[in-house]
Amino acid sequence: MAAPGPVKWRGVKKTLQFRRLLESPHLEFLMEAHNGLSARILEEAGFKGIWASGLAISAALGVRDNNEASWTQVLEVIEFMADATRVPILLDGDTGFGNFNNVRRLVKKLEQRGIAAVCIEDKLFPKTNSFIHGERQPLADVEEFCGKVKAVKDAQSDPDFCLVARLEAFIAGWGLDEALRRADAYHRAGADALLVHSRKPTPDEILKFTRAWGNRCPLLIVPTTYYSTPVEVFEQAGIRVVIWANHTVRASIMAMQTFSRRVFQERSVRNVEDQIAPLREVFRLQNADELLEAEARYLPKNGHAPRAIILAASQGSELGELTRARPKAMLQVNGRPLLHKLVAQFQSERIKDIVVVRGFGREEVNVPGAQFVDNEEFEGTAELLSLSKAVSALEGPVVISFGDILFRRYILQSLLADPGDITIVVDAAWQQRRREQNYVDYIKATHPYSARYHEEEPALVDIGSHLRHEEVNGEWIGLLKATPRGAEQIRSALDVLRAKPGFARMRFNELFLELLARGETIRVLYITGHWLDVDNLEDLTAANAFVGYTAS
Repeated sequence: MAAPGPVKWRGVKKTLQFRRLLESPHLEFLMEAHNGLSARILEEAGFKGIWASGLAISAALGVRDNNEASWTQVLEVIEFMADATRVPILLDGDTGFGNFNNVRRLVKKLEQRGIAAVCIEDKLFPKTNSFIHGERQPLADVEEFCGKVKAVKDAQSDPDFCLVARLEAFIAGWGLDEALRRADAYHRAGADALLVHSRKPTPDEILKFTRAWGNRCPLLIVPTTYYSTPVEVFEQAGIRVVIWANHTVRASIMAMQTFSRRVFQERSVRNVEDQIAPLREVFRLQNADELLEAEARYLPKNGHAPRAIILAASQGSELGELTRARPKAMLQVNGRPLLHKLVAQFQSERIKDIVVVRGFGREEVNVPGAQFVDNEEFEGTAELLSLSKAVSALEGPVVISFGDILFRRYILQSLLADPGDITIVVDAAWQQRRREQNYVDYIKATHPYSARYHEEEPALVDIGSHLRHEEVNGEWIGLLKATPRGAEQIRSALDVLRAKPGFARMRFNELFLELLARGETIRVLYITGHWLDVDNLEDLTAANAFVGYTAS
């Protein structure tokens, strides 16, 4: 079988990209990454290359930086990093994980996985991190290490694959003469570049070396201890690449420690949820959208995929001039129509079959990816008439939603996971909302939110404005889900109600009561806030503040 060809990005091999960094007339920078996610973040931050740090990878695996992670385990990690990025990766290859034979096998595996370069250091295997008693660490024999350098260059199949030889003479306390002697030997053995390392708090050793070395080949440095030195000093000294070698893992450790202590102390994530990356950002970094597109291309059509019906026929007269010529569902919320945001939430949960019932200003309602049904009798009518216009789409599993609501993503996820034939979402924090005394969507359930972990799931008992205040357990938010059987029961109930006088003005409470009268169970999924509807200007103002975390 032929060996795989070099990995390319936009026509430029990753190995060539790295070689160009070494040859750049400007000072270049690499940042440490330790897994695919951190590598992707660094690429997006603008770094042209990545340092796959042995210390950071070991730390992420929960082991010491003493070759406790095997070279095959490291290889697995950096393969994910290479798959997640398009920029070159320089692997911190420690001492080459053994002798010349180990290192030449390593090189072949690195090339197969699209790694652009490897750095090996002139210490003994197994290595110890340079900042842990570095002066006690013996250096490799010069000739033995030169043999490793030659083995790398002979083993590589891509002529642009680079080997960086790392000098540990300063770390071990040997001084400038030994560093220069080794540098000359490694360079003559074929190293493409040298990494000169120091643990001093100032760059004095590094600058003395660069002056004596005379720019005979590219130099890389790791200013972990002399980080306060202005980078212009390195540029003037002729350094080609600066490596920030462990800062990403250190930053993540501090963030996780602070976050986890707070959650432990407060016994909740409520106060920190808005201070961490939303799930949608995790999914974006994982390139989840590409999988959705691929599924649409390659998977057979699944007749059981959920469908959504959105009722967006009303004008929204309480909003005055804002809805004089534009339907409420198309009002701008933070620069994007309310209906567009709602459709995007359904699409994020893989609900692609979306039917929107339009009415007032239907020519203004245009949402990419949706189908449309028109309710030309919208004026003076209510929700069930709009739903009846889309009865042909009322086949389960189906989600039915008002077109003027926003909600946190977990609410839709929980609703889709509920096994009930018909499930409605109910806000148990209804008293915190400003509503008239006898609101039509107030509900009574078999047991309240405080007893939601009852042996039986809560179910609807009654709904409507006739409920006394002390009977109310919550407010239906305008969101429900039905299985195929549940959808069939809703269609049947609609047929009965459609034959009654006044059907055009009937609301969902009358549909639910008809279903209850038939003996159907309507499950109640309790929430506590985290949603809103847009009925007036005060609601619209709240929506602009709320929308920043609706999809998290």
